[in-house]
Amino acid sequence: MLNKYARAFFTRVLTPFAALLLRLGVSPDAVTLVGTAGVMAGALVFFPMGEFFWGTIVITVFVFSDLVDGNMARQAGISSRWGAFLDSTLDRVADGAIFAGFALWYAGSGDDNVLCAVAIFCLASGQVVSYTKARGESIGLPVAVNGLVERAERLVISLVAAGLAGLHGFGVPGIQVLLPIALWIVAAGSLVTLIQRVVTVRRESAEADAAAALAPGGSESAQ
Repeated sequence: MLNKYARAFFTRVLTPFAALLLRLGVSPDAVTLVGTAGVMAGALVFFPMGEFFWGTIVITVFVFSDLVDGNMARQAGISSRWGAFLDSTLDRVADGAIFAGFALWYAGSGDDNVLCAVAIFCLASGQVVSYTKARGESIGLPVAVNGLVERAERLVISLVAAGLAGLHGFGVPGIQVLLPIALWIVAAGSLVTLIQRVVTVRRESAEADAAAALAPGGSESAQ
């Protein structure tokens, strides 16, 4: 849901910046790589130390590269299958780093094995949710479903909660509870989204198989 509206808004906002980078000779692939490296640094350096506020600030700055690189490619007329593949692949890497950072905190100084497991579940389920859509599309299905918690929702919920939880270090009492709540929400929402996509792929594949059977040359017409 957020993917649809937020992406359109920020694409318009970031278009002048994308144009500037093109004039400076920066390639879309370079933006993709730098953005992913920045997100990973913010997540795997700051989060395991409990520096959730500053980690979120760093990640937020670099996560917009996901919109800038595609914008640059469209403006330059150089959109390609390679660029789409690289962008999608590194998105998964960046997402995994964020939840790995949470898991490392709870496995270490955060000292909470349950929340460590929840963070790992968020990491794994996010990857599988993305995979189900990609795999469904690769076998010719539209996978026409808007999941409850897709990538944009996972990032917004977890990063907003982490940033606010980091204000505990500035003396705001009790606010650190927001991060565990967010992780549980993302975990539950990701599970629901996974089920939605699996059910959708099952329905669409059954419809496609039935249509193929009824088509000229199919098994029904052959009888």
